Amino acid sequence: MKVNIISQIFDFIYPKTSFISEEWLGENNSNEFISDSEEQSLRKVTEDDLKNLEEKLISDHSFSYLAFYENDDFSKIIYNLKYRGMKKLGIYLGEIAGRELLKHIAEKDIGKFDMIIPVPLHKAKLRERGYNQSECIAKGIGKVISLNVRTDVLNRIRNTTSQTKLNKEGRFKNIKDAFIINEKTINEIKDSRIIIVDDVVTTGSTLNEAIRTIRQSTSSEILGCTVAMARD
Repeated sequence: MKVNIISQIFDFIYPKTSFISEEWLGENNSNEFISDSEEQSLRKVTEDDLKNLEEKLISDHSFSYLAFYENDDFSKIIYNLKYRGMKKLGIYLGEIAGRELLKHIAEKDIGKFDMIIPVPLHKAKLRERGYNQSECIAKGIGKVISLNVRTDVLNRIRNTTSQTKLNKEGRFKNIKDAFIINEKTINEIKDSRIIIVDDVVTTGSTLNEAIRTIRQSTSSEILGCTVAMARD
């Protein structure tokens, strides 16, 4: 009771507002980040987008949920996730993507998976940010589809520069050989069905390098998954 009262007082003094509109979210809103109507209005990927994603990624299966345009509403959400310490926002994004992923898996009759592996950050970037946004998203997805998130399989051994300003060729060179697989996990995952998770896919270079690294040592069936797909 005391905790609930304190929470109510805190919400009164510091009311939760939308990251998009900055308006008060209200007591009955289903999440603490954006309004329910704003969530519904976020732009989704199309079937053509998903076909393009299949062509970009070297995974056996692929999925993305939201369309990412520079300076649109969703870009504000990603900014808060990456640069304002909003770990819970990543879990929320994972949950909404996870619900759609469940539908996608059922519709495509892809079958069950064994684990989720987030694309890792380099330890220097992890210290700087305090968390891996892809891991937060993966936890949200795992919560919805009842899968464990494994952070012990892939390691990032090169602290690469940001991919944001690079072209396709530059992204490929920048991320090449950035990951290694934890040899202690190879026997365990070698025949597993794996979902690899990142936040946003643009050219697919980062996801593909993570997938390639796992495939060097295993015969795992892989689904490449992101919350969003960059659009022009």
